[in-house]
Amino acid sequence: MFPPPAVLPLIVLACLLAPARALETGPSHTGMPQPGTLPEMPSPAMTSPAMPSPATPWPDTPATRRAAQDFIDDLNRALLAQPSATLTLERWCGAHGIGDPALVRAERERAGEGAPPQEVRDLLGADAQTPVRHRRVRLTCGAIVLSEADNYYRPDRLTAEMNAVLDATDMPFGKVVRPLDFRRRTLEARPLWRPADEAQPSGASAGPLGSLVMPRFVLAHRAVLTLPDGTPFSALIERYTSGVLAFPAPK
Repeated sequence: MFPPPAVLPLIVLACLLAPARALETGPSHTGMPQPGTLPEMPSPAMTSPAMPSPATPWPDTPATRRAAQDFIDDLNRALLAQPSATLTLERWCGAHGIGDPALVRAERERAGEGAPPQEVRDLLGADAQTPVRHRRVRLTCGAIVLSEADNYYRPDRLTAEMNAVLDATDMPFGKVVRPLDFRRRTLEARPLWRPADEAQPSGASAGPLGSLVMPRFVLAHRAVLTLPDGTPFSALIERYTSGVLAFPAPK
């Protein structure tokens, strides 16, 4: 027996918001969901540790832990307040001296791109015959990786010029589709690291010379981009790295 039509959108949304398994982050993986599965977000308890950049070590003190947590919260609020994550990251990098110039670029991982899961098709209102493309990228500023993202989008809701740029270049999606005056509807925003709430490690578990050990991912978002009339055209899964803290710790 099938559920009433009015209930189907709620079922789709529940699937997208269901607790996800941890991302695989071993040496042979990128920490991004595998193609052909429902996009997932990393579990806070399972993100793989990664040392901070040698150029920007943070001392492991209660004050710097609180500062790191506050910065992550600030970035989260900024992302929630703006439709374009790319523009938000460029402003963030400019404000904190990450990269010179503070220009965000997309590094595409074409080998990891694949068919969208059915849940994404349902979210975008795409039947089996409607093309949905997958773009897997790392957003970088200079040498710093700021985020890893999967973007499933409907090319039929973009212009021919936009599709040509997306097919031929690594330009960030948000910059390409900016003329659409799109809106961002956040489905989930999850902090993955709360350093001020954790006990400071000691001995071998601490970083070199008492430096703060940062995880690979610190924040994760799922969102849908829509046209001004509410028509969805893109589903996003974004994981923000500790690279967003690649600047000197506050004094």
